[in-house]
Amino acid sequence: MKKKWTALAAGTMLSAMVLAACGGDDGDSAGGDGDGGGNSEGLDTRIVTIATGGASGPYNIIGTTLASEYSDAYGVNSKPQTTGASVENINLIKEGKVEMAFVMSDVLTEAVDGTGNFSEPVDQVQQIAALYPNFVQIVTTADSGIETVDDLKGKRVAVGDQNSGVEVNARNLLEGHGITYDDIEVDYLGYAEAADGLRSGQIDAAFLTSGLPNSSVLELSKSLDLSMVSVDPAKVEEIAEEQPYFISMEIPADTYGNEEAVPTAAIMNALVVSSELSEDDVYKLTQEFFDSLESLENSHQAASDISLEGAQEGMVAPVHPGAQKYYDEQ
Repeated sequence: MKKKWTALAAGTMLSAMVLAACGGDDGDSAGGDGDGGGNSEGLDTRIVTIATGGASGPYNIIGTTLASEYSDAYGVNSKPQTTGASVENINLIKEGKVEMAFVMSDVLTEAVDGTGNFSEPVDQVQQIAALYPNFVQIVTTADSGIETVDDLKGKRVAVGDQNSGVEVNARNLLEGHGITYDDIEVDYLGYAEAADGLRSGQIDAAFLTSGLPNSSVLELSKSLDLSMVSVDPAKVEEIAEEQPYFISMEIPADTYGNEEAVPTAAIMNALVVSSELSEDDVYKLTQEFFDSLESLENSHQAASDISLEGAQEGMVAPVHPGAQKYYDEQ
């Protein structure tokens, strides 16, 4: 009797092992855990590519961490994609080449309205959240005599890389002050090139819109006596009536050795997704985004300004139904 019981038990265990092995081979099935071993419910989509920006910028650093969180939670193939940032990111979503992207709200507004860099409205992009602010930092030298935006007339000014988010908000902010590119000498320079231009005296001022502090400005402040050009808060509010993504904020004292806070304009960054993603998928992606805020903050300090409350303010694009469902439940 004992021998028969042992044989039966061994057979039962072997059958269970075979069934477990067969049951576990579902990496390609919808909702499978894949290599990540995460949420058993999974996502309808198997790929979540996140368009970011330059390799060393906040978009890519935060996006890399977020992609890792999605892979772990849902077992999907999620990864960041370095890009030329906002304008390119919108076009990548429009073309169905990525599922999610970080963009600046001014470029997103143009995409929704079909203006500026976009010849027609981009319907394939919907918003998940407003993120953290990018501060318009208009930098000049202390002896330039430039104190306000109006003082830029007739000066040689770096406005960011052509068609970048920096250039878009520089152009719009200048136009809000009645200044066009015909009134200044325009140089299309990125952060590092603009800093070099100020150092060598080849330009008089530069727009460097980013989170605080901007590493190029911080480095430049160690060797050059800099001045931050102020932007009148009342003027920002006036411009915001036509360009609602502009908000009035201050560059805190001592950010770059400045004794006092400098009033300026700021533009919120935005997290957007393809409108083709399902409501259920975007609900889960939104939920995991907020559940992962601590990890995102650890990856880059800019993410410390992201909050559930703030994410719902300053939206400039239609909110994806999945994200809206998540907010409605909070």
